[in-house]
Amino acid sequence: MTGLTEQLSATTLLRFATAGSVDDGKSTLVGRLLHDSKSILTDQLEAVEAASLKRGQEAPDLALLTDGLRAEREQGITIDVAYRYFATTRRRFILADTPGHVQYTRNMVTGASTAELAVVLVDARNGVVEQTRRHAAVAALLRVPHVVLAVNKMDLVAYAEPVFAAIAEEFTAYAASLGVPEITAIPISALAGDNVVEPSANMDWYGGPTVLEHLETVPVSHDLASCKARFPVQYVIRPQTAEHPDYRGYAGQIASGALRVGEAVTVLPSGRTSTITGIDALGEAVDIAWAPQSVTVTLADDLDISRGDLIAPSGSAPRTTQDVEATVCHVADQPLTVGQRVLLKHTTRTVKAIVKEIPSRLTLDDLSQHPDPGQLVANDIGRVKVRTAEPLALDAYRDSRRTGSFLLIDPADGTTLAAGMAGDSFAAEAVKAVADDEGWDF
Repeated sequence: MTGLTEQLSATTLLRFATAGSVDDGKSTLVGRLLHDSKSILTDQLEAVEAASLKRGQEAPDLALLTDGLRAEREQGITIDVAYRYFATTRRRFILADTPGHVQYTRNMVTGASTAELAVVLVDARNGVVEQTRRHAAVAALLRVPHVVLAVNKMDLVAYAEPVFAAIAEEFTAYAASLGVPEITAIPISALAGDNVVEPSANMDWYGGPTVLEHLETVPVSHDLASCKARFPVQYVIRPQTAEHPDYRGYAGQIASGALRVGEAVTVLPSGRTSTITGIDALGEAVDIAWAPQSVTVTLADDLDISRGDLIAPSGSAPRTTQDVEATVCHVADQPLTVGQRVLLKHTTRTVKAIVKEIPSRLTLDDLSQHPDPGQLVANDIGRVKVRTAEPLALDAYRDSRRTGSFLLIDPADGTTLAAGMAGDSFAAEAVKAVADDEGWDF
């Protein structure tokens, strides 16, 4: 176990997302990160410089490095989630630049759903606004473990420390009440480059890390001791050749934890048990494999296993259920209504389901709840109760972001309706103390 933990702790990939209100400078920050860390090609920079000159700007508009859609460039806003890949000598990064408009809040859910860190930008002149609170709540709902508050445009408030301190205190108090486990506040100017990659000479009162330094050093958790193994089956391999007449392997990507040869496992939802007799990773036999490796597993018994089944250690297998209670972020233009028939996609399994109840809709402005709304519309976040036609091996989202999440899909055209997180709403345990007084606990 020690050797495996050391291997995993050496992982150098960080997935993070940016969020903030319109014109807070998200795309400029991302462009500055890419530019100052020398992560863009010469022809990319030349194209941005040419586009900036065409728009009458003397200096290159670094936001154009991420605002790739024509409508985004014309309006100067971010509409879609822009993914960027870059690396430094210390770590590799996958970055999701998400929109700031209220009507595109659902896109933040997409970008932050797999993020280990979220950078929430605030305009130093405006402070914490409604959309800032909304993004903090979404990060808390998605249980993003690390949140960075980047107080941008400090150059426009004369780099004043009291301005930064007041914003940081207000945001930290709000995010902490939602149960966000770690909050780091950094004063920056994305346009001028202060505290983005290089420390700022204009803010000698700040002694913390730059944005890039924090991104390079924030711990990426791989705690195997508390991580239960989950292996959703994607494909059954049956070559039935002269060389392998009886071979039966189950291929997929390990969602969490580690699998070991000789381990007793349970196949869900059938509940049948067996023992792992072999694990193939990249064509080689191994004794142990861990998330997120893609492997092929062989078992001692010939069981009826197909795509959508879940293999888990017998001692820590999840319970199956047909009644799902969850928080969902509605992402479709068409509403989600009580009684609606949907498809529920969980890992590699898709089953028929019906929306039995929508107990409440969350108002993110003040964290109040609207009981029995009857439906959820685009960008709404609410509680739902869904009944599935077949049992699901669903973990609570607080225990596993991968196997505790699901999608609700329109069976007519395949449109994604909502992204769901099974179990309690965000940090119910963190806000329980104030729920009685505030009246917004789910």
